[in-house]
Amino acid sequence: QGVFYLYSAELKCKMKFGIYLPPKAETGKCPVLYWLSGLTCTEQNFITKSGFHQAAAEHGLIVVAPDTSPRGCNIEGEDESWDFGTGAGFYVDATEDPWKTNYRMYSYIKDELPKVINANFPTDPGRMSIFGHSMGGHGALILALKNPGKYKSVSAFAPICNPIQCQWGKKALGGYLGSDASKWEAYDATQLVKSYPDSNLDILIDQGKDDQFLSAGQLLPDNFIAACTERKIPVVFRLQQASCFCSPGLLGYYFGYDHSYFFIATFINDHIKHHAKYLSA
Repeated sequence: QGVFYLYSAELKCKMKFGIYLPPKAETGKCPVLYWLSGLTCTEQNFITKSGFHQAAAEHGLIVVAPDTSPRGCNIEGEDESWDFGTGAGFYVDATEDPWKTNYRMYSYIKDELPKVINANFPTDPGRMSIFGHSMGGHGALILALKNPGKYKSVSAFAPICNPIQCQWGKKALGGYLGSDASKWEAYDATQLVKSYPDSNLDILIDQGKDDQFLSAGQLLPDNFIAACTERKIPVVFRLQQASCFCSPGLLGYYFGYDHSYFFIATFINDHIKHHAKYLSA
């Protein structure tokens, strides 16, 4: 597991990314799985909390975890709120001042970062997949849907599925793309799937039933599932509900599957296996 710096021409700042190289990378080229993290995260959250390394080693996958936004660009207001600006790039290419010069996370993830990875590590550029969590789940879905054939597979944990209809999305897309809501649809998975050219995309989504942001209407997976069903796009949606076993006389608190990395760590092996099925074919 390593962490590296690069100077991004797209973002015009220095960026970190994490990269895990499995044992198979010592003797040959390996497929690459990109992970996109959620609001407030850096590259470290997935590295330290998800427990992905064993499954990635077993399946021979290189795993790349980039940061979630530009850093230190000295843009007025970039550090004022946790859900916009620093740590909240939303994987779009901003078109509005003062964000459009630096906040180009979509192009950074789609083009620039893979070029750097492929030039410096033992990758097979023809075998690449993507997954993510929350804002990063949104990013994974839109990147796969906007670029048919680029990624062999896609999956997400508790993704923001319909950002044009939730407060997180309205704030971010309005700030980065302007007040014309029709422009937001280019970065909305529920809208994009309606025009996806074929059904050759197998989507896996895990969602915790006790996720506070699900009940608050920020994630809206039902809208995405309905759009996939209409277009006959294969999607496996698993609403995960924990079971509680208590002994008489014990007092304490019980929490189901929520929006946290405990939830991600519980099902990360399933997602690695999902991607390995396509990346190893």
